[in-house]
Amino acid sequence: MDEQQKDRFSRQIRLSQIGEQGQQKLLDATALIIGMGGLGSPAAMYLAAGGVGKLVIVDYDIVEASNLQRQIIHLDTSIGDNKVDSAKQSINALNPGCEVETINYQVDGDELKALINRVDIVLDCCDNFPTRFEVNRYCVETETPLVSGAAIRMEGQLMNYQPGLNGPCYQCLYSEVYENAESCELEGVLAPVVGVIGTMQALQAMMILTDLGETLVGKLLLFDAAAMEWNQVNLPKSPICPVCSDIN
Repeated sequence: MDEQQKDRFSRQIRLSQIGEQGQQKLLDATALIIGMGGLGSPAAMYLAAGGVGKLVIVDYDIVEASNLQRQIIHLDTSIGDNKVDSAKQSINALNPGCEVETINYQVDGDELKALINRVDIVLDCCDNFPTRFEVNRYCVETETPLVSGAAIRMEGQLMNYQPGLNGPCYQCLYSEVYENAESCELEGVLAPVVGVIGTMQALQAMMILTDLGETLVGKLLLFDAAAMEWNQVNLPKSPICPVCSDIN
């Protein structure tokens, strides 16, 4: 870590739980973010601001005017651009020292597994169950930590999977594919709600990367914006989960 980095991240380094050693772990880390929408926007910005050395961002959509109500990494001038290109510009403007790799097509199958296998942590910020299930399965198979978030209307949720801790995976929570799943496009979402959950995903990722505090392994965190309430639910590992039931 050079003097410029020490100055930039000085407020974190001053935390006894982080220090220079923890900050160096962040600088050495690579995080994969699936989705540059409402969740991925704040997650990417806080990971970059906090000093994660490399971000791999994946999204195959373009920026539309209806995105700007909540996807704060994009600007009005970004309309029509690929989301990953728009996001990279914002990240570079925020922290030029953060390396950004962009993938502007849908990654799946063996390519997705190989991608997950070469990063230190994955943030699931996508908006559909098939992708969530596939990302979860490959995180379990490659023993890669996963932070999964979701938000709709005025509600949000957050959970983690960390290999070696015998906790549940995402498919323990949702055991079946949801063909008619709700979406923000149809149901709507209050702008700051995705910001809250995406920011919490970044926080959990940084905690995992620096071995800081208690993460959400075995727990599901639920946010109700209308009532301004957080609820934490214990989430047991499913003995019949098709993904992780045979892993101790």
